Amino acid sequence: MRTIATSGAKLTWRRLGRQSQIEHPGRNPENFEQFSRFFPGPHFLTFKLFKLFISLRSKEINEIKVLRGQNWGAGKKWGGFFKSPPGLPRYPRCETADDWRKIPFRFIFFISTTGLLKHHGYIRKNNFKAHFVMAKNAIIIGAGPAGLTAAYELLQRTEIHPIVLESEDFIGGLARTANYHGLRLDMGGHRFFSKSDRIMQWWQSFMPVQNRPSCDDLLLGRSLPPEQVAAGTLDPEQSDRVMLLRPRLSRIYFLRRFFNYPLSLNLETMAALGWLRTFGIGMSYLRSSVFPIRPETSLADFFTNRFGRRLYRLFFRDYTEKVWGVPCEEISAVWGAQRVKNISIRAVLQQAVKKSCGMRDRSVNQKHTESSLIEQFIYPKFGPGHFWETVADEVRRQGGEVQLRHRATQLLWDKDRIVAVKVVMPDGTARTFAADYCLSTMPVRDLIKALQPEPPQRVKIVGDGLVYRNFRTVGLLVPRLRLTNHTRRKTVNGLIPDTWIYIQDRSVKAGRLQVFNNWSPYLVQDWQHTVWLGVEYFCNENDDLWKLSDEQMVKLATRELEQIGVIEKNAVLDGCSFKMPDAYPAYFGTYDQFGAIQEYVDRFENLFLLGRNGMHRYNNMDHSMLTAMAAVDNIAAGVSSKENLWRINTEQEYHESE
Repeated sequence: MRTIATSGAKLTWRRLGRQSQIEHPGRNPENFEQFSRFFPGPHFLTFKLFKLFISLRSKEINEIKVLRGQNWGAGKKWGGFFKSPPGLPRYPRCETADDWRKIPFRFIFFISTTGLLKHHGYIRKNNFKAHFVMAKNAIIIGAGPAGLTAAYELLQRTEIHPIVLESEDFIGGLARTANYHGLRLDMGGHRFFSKSDRIMQWWQSFMPVQNRPSCDDLLLGRSLPPEQVAAGTLDPEQSDRVMLLRPRLSRIYFLRRFFNYPLSLNLETMAALGWLRTFGIGMSYLRSSVFPIRPETSLADFFTNRFGRRLYRLFFRDYTEKVWGVPCEEISAVWGAQRVKNISIRAVLQQAVKKSCGMRDRSVNQKHTESSLIEQFIYPKFGPGHFWETVADEVRRQGGEVQLRHRATQLLWDKDRIVAVKVVMPDGTARTFAADYCLSTMPVRDLIKALQPEPPQRVKIVGDGLVYRNFRTVGLLVPRLRLTNHTRRKTVNGLIPDTWIYIQDRSVKAGRLQVFNNWSPYLVQDWQHTVWLGVEYFCNENDDLWKLSDEQMVKLATRELEQIGVIEKNAVLDGCSFKMPDAYPAYFGTYDQFGAIQEYVDRFENLFLLGRNGMHRYNNMDHSMLTAMAAVDNIAAGVSSKENLWRINTEQEYHESE
């Protein structure tokens, strides 16, 4: 069986001589006697004929749900033409969707002599004159940053009803925050920073930046910028809906030493590398500057042209190959253009000069600093998952829907439009949602498989060949680290000040290490006496690493951190492991033929691909959100072109000017 869910509509009374279009919610639409008392004679006959027509013409329909209620009338109660049937109570007007849902009945039948079922919604009296206005809906696949941004923007800027369908049982997608016995893990680490003013303001509209010190600020005597203190009184110790202002430090762990990332070419770095190796790096960079590789086709070419071959091999090759599982020579240079952008030795030197001259950008937005060179960022008190759960709650409050454990399996289309989305619900049954618009963040590979009728063979081949890299995070709780803080930054109990660390060591499989205490002390229950770590691994679905149990992963991470000198032996107090499939869309496989997919899906005028997996593009969180905003811009303006969406994160000026 198939279930058709329809969106809300404005339903009004119209008198057509003796044949009237009648509508009234009954406590039980199957109770003919109740309706016959209210609609005697030909009206009741019309209802019976209508039900017979539906049963003959639409046998697959077994459920019609009210999805969005809105205001009805102008402050009047049920009465006049809209008297309640005998025996039913009167109900006050519905001011909001929440008011509507409190009414104990769920169905409204719009009955006409043509026997057509219309979308239902709420009743409005308008001087005996009527019009029927369909309220359109948008099926949004995925409750991650892109999907939830699209849902909220639709509610704010259009009359379209968003229905968010999430296959997992949690909010946030790749930006989720897992909770293990009160210890929170940020999957992958998500700095809230963007060059787009629109994004920065959007984030802060849900969670403003702190105006008072956090718990670790108070302990360390760390002060906030004066302009931030003067801007308000928001206190993280008193409020949960707050962004913390956090210092950024990411370093490379190589040769049992720390190197800043991006590399800082200062005396400390040169001494750690050794003067001979430093000289070789300098000569290699000069050679690449004079004789760059042309054309620049691979990621190896990209890094070599910007850092020189020696530096690329020392600091970029091994880590990058851990992430992707293939040599850099097989990865498209497009990945570097989107992720590293304007970072090079020249950019690092320019930033060093600015810092030495006291020209640091200490503002929250840091618009004049390269993304990889920022020194601070904002971060939700309880992690990114808490932020996106807040957005989801707001979407629901405003009448939208967010359905968990609803896995989209088919996108049904006709005449270059998506007309319905079929999903598998938590109980295993199938349900079909009619769709006026469809916004998809599901992996492109899965999207192509879901389209019905099937795409051309060439498009299917490209879709099947798209590659995704999976991700595993292991949480380890320890009393302290073996590594100690040798920087000038003040930390609690001498903890290293890093948010995350790139592990440049071929002897271990771990790729990156997060120190959650430094992201937010509120992620850790006993942040003053324990250290909460996240050890990150990258793998494919058929790899042995992906198949290991959680207990085996905890043992592996413990052994590797002991091996490279990060923690003491037998120091782990507790541990856990989480999986994130399809975390990284890869720039190899059939990616070089992706244009065939883009050309094909862009033909569907009401289908918009959003976000990292939805566009098979290694977007940051802000870029994913910008694609959602651009899609809603197009929908609101009646534009079916997707050109502006595909430009995001390819043209620097596009998102900096937003």
